[in-house]
Amino acid sequence: MRPTDLEALNEEIIRCRACPRLVEWREQVARQPRAAFRHERYWAGPLPGFGDPGARVLVIGLAPAAHGGNRTGRMFTGDRSGDWLFAALYRAGYANQPTSTSLDDGLTLRDAYIAAAVRCAPPANKPTVDERDRCLPYLERELKLLANVRVIVVLGSFAYDALARVVTLPRPRLKFGHGVEVPADDVTVVCCYHPSQQNTFTGKLTQPMLDAVFTRARELTMPRARPRRR
Repeated sequence: MRPTDLEALNEEIIRCRACPRLVEWREQVARQPRAAFRHERYWAGPLPGFGDPGARVLVIGLAPAAHGGNRTGRMFTGDRSGDWLFAALYRAGYANQPTSTSLDDGLTLRDAYIAAAVRCAPPANKPTVDERDRCLPYLERELKLLANVRVIVVLGSFAYDALARVVTLPRPRLKFGHGVEVPADDVTVVCCYHPSQQNTFTGKLTQPMLDAVFTRARELTMPRARPRRR
């Protein structure tokens, strides 16, 4: 895979205006920022994936947050969900730092790549089925370009359902649940509760639970030792 192929896809994603409701919402949010961000210029557009083009681990979220990724221009950057996610990626050795605050904060990912089922911030964090389906070709093309991916971590049932439309999962499909592992084509899907405040504040998702997911992802991408000859 040539890096320019992924870069070209990302440029295409950034220019997308296929969903009128999402275009209107992402731009309205930018015109009416939260008081804490009133001096910032919002990204207010679709978010491309980012990370290591040679990654063996792909993380898929739901969609950008209105005042998180939609503001900063990077997935899971500048919101509480991202605080949890990047701290876990750092502890697992996939990120060079535990925080992600802006495009120029120095963050880099090693052996990991982050994408989303929907690339624009949706009202109430709820994309429609049609909006999801219009966005899925981007994820499908991303998967083809990220040729080294062996583990896909889906954050939440929405991401799991979206992924099921672009890869072949066994039938009957296993129900989403934290820690559930599903074989899919030549990868393993690992399910994880989304690190949203709804889950982290209530204790439905804890740091050890999130760490265990990325520890398992690391295990699944390690080369298997050959049995010794007797």
